[in-house]
Amino acid sequence: MAMYQAAMGQRRGGANRRFDEFFRVYPLAMMPGPEREEANHGGKIFLPSSALDKLTRMHIAYPMLFELINGTKGKQTHAGVLEFTAEEGKVYLPYWLMQTLSLDPGDLLEIKSTDLPLGTFIKLQAQSTDFLEISDPKAVLENAFRGFSCLTTGDIFTFKYNDHVYSIAVIEAKPESAKRGICTLETDLSVDFAPPVGYVEPTRSSGTSTPRSATGGLSAQAGTLHTQGTMAQAINYADIAPSATSAAAGAKAVSSHFLGGGQKLSSKKGGKAPTPKASTPIAGSSTNPQPTPARRNNNGPQPLRLPPRKLFFGYEHVPLKKKDGKDGDGEKKDSPFFEGQGQTLRKKKDDKK
Repeated sequence: MAMYQAAMGQRRGGANRRFDEFFRVYPLAMMPGPEREEANHGGKIFLPSSALDKLTRMHIAYPMLFELINGTKGKQTHAGVLEFTAEEGKVYLPYWLMQTLSLDPGDLLEIKSTDLPLGTFIKLQAQSTDFLEISDPKAVLENAFRGFSCLTTGDIFTFKYNDHVYSIAVIEAKPESAKRGICTLETDLSVDFAPPVGYVEPTRSSGTSTPRSATGGLSAQAGTLHTQGTMAQAINYADIAPSATSAAAGAKAVSSHFLGGGQKLSSKKGGKAPTPKASTPIAGSSTNPQPTPARRNNNGPQPLRLPPRKLFFGYEHVPLKKKDGKDGDGEKKDSPFFEGQGQTLRKKKDDKK
């Protein structure tokens, strides 16, 4: 009876049988054919077609997960399979997997089929602060995890985003098991992040700075503030009025008018532009007439700076004076506006031709 059960077990592939082979390992960059840059930042390997034949006869269930063991260095991790297109006796790994296992091109690598529990939680840590520049890291990692079948605690995998390669360490994975790995396919995986390596928490200031006095800040611009009195006193009308001597004296400091005289390229109608006198150039002298600078109007309105909650309703009214010395608002003449006799082209009926 025992011999019959053993024979039936061998016929069905054996419940305790597993894929266990040795291969020469090489990085994906050395694989013939087109470049596979996306696969180089994933978690899947390339096996020969003979491995697919053995896995099929062993009835290995999907997803096919493998345990990668470097017996020389005593390191191991887990990975999935992407294609069975490698040459016989060779296996191609992403570069980060070769670094994790401390492998060199041509080393022997033991590959075993294995099963891992579906992951429910994973904690990651970026290896540089550049990871903080990603606006939505969870969405980016969700897209990057499409190239992975499993993850192992302690691994530092890489992914590429916007022409930049990021390195991420797996700090914790749940559910915990002796293999320290989880399957990331067809599962609802919660992701948490630890502070990136090299990240320094920004220091906060004590916030004890004394605010600037409102009165002191305004007094330098609008003069002395008056808490009582008329509006003219409150806004220092005597200092800013156009007729004030202090305003005229300070016009040079606050006016933004342009200085200098203008030059015309075209001459007056019917005249000729003056021709500069020919002379031998002498250093520091010129025979051409120098333009006279325009006079500045120092008695114009000056900038009005009012303190808070103050209104200004205009300057005092000064009526214009006429040539005879009378004010423009004086009495009007009694004479009519229009004088003289009108002329018409049409003759009256009573007139004779």
